[in-house]
Amino acid sequence: MTRRLRTYAEVVGPDRSGLAAQVGVQRDRVRRRLASVKAVVAVMSGKGGVGKSAVTAGLARALAGDGARAVGVLDADLHGPTVARLLGARGPVRVDAEAVHPVVAEGGVRVFSTDLLLDDGHPLSWRGPDSERFVWRSTLEAGALREFLADVAWGALDVLLVDLPPGADRLADLAALAPLAGAVAVTLPSEESRRAVARAIRAARADGVALLGVVENMSGYACRGCDAVQPLFPGDAGAALAREFDAPLLGRIPFVPGDAPPPVPSTLTDRVLEVLA
Repeated sequence: MTRRLRTYAEVVGPDRSGLAAQVGVQRDRVRRRLASVKAVVAVMSGKGGVGKSAVTAGLARALAGDGARAVGVLDADLHGPTVARLLGARGPVRVDAEAVHPVVAEGGVRVFSTDLLLDDGHPLSWRGPDSERFVWRSTLEAGALREFLADVAWGALDVLLVDLPPGADRLADLAALAPLAGAVAVTLPSEESRRAVARAIRAARADGVALLGVVENMSGYACRGCDAVQPLFPGDAGAALAREFDAPLLGRIPFVPGDAPPPVPSTLTDRVLEVLA
């Protein structure tokens, strides 16, 4: 079911709040901040728990390599931020009169995340009326994404990776704010994951976002002692999504026990490098 709502640009009569002007100014700031970023690539999924942030962190490390490329990561998962920790980024965040500055993590990757702003273990909360929160929460979340893009001084980057929350809403917001080189979709092998990710990909394409490819995460269990990959989840969602949407399967990443995640497939890194060429 589709419902159409009027936007601030369609409101007739005087706008005493000045909302349209405020949004316009902020959009201009986003354009200026991203003017020195060669490509913005989103990492998306239709459901949580697929290891999307781990894939984002691994891709950032691989792209940064020996420091030959400048890489930034924006954690747009406001309520479940994890990519800063995965990259070893720690606060405090430096703020001056000109901008908010990203934290430099391992390998020189520039990172910004709500995880760097919140007290350890504390949830994100919004200042506003306690009643009818569902009415304005999504608007505030979209505004936070716009502020992160407008206020953070990323500097000159070869690529800015945006780690998105589950679903497709924030991808639509991001596509409206920044020119996207494309998106990478992350899935588990299961049929349930395939269905959820397929819905998110369809929504992305409806918003004009190109699908760079699909990554199947937790594709088997890598046995350290026997040097073999055993089945973990039933299904073949990665290949099925690649066929359905005529996109490359950029790799299957097994689950490896331990603290260090497995490296991302070189095919994923190479695909992102193609959009930078």
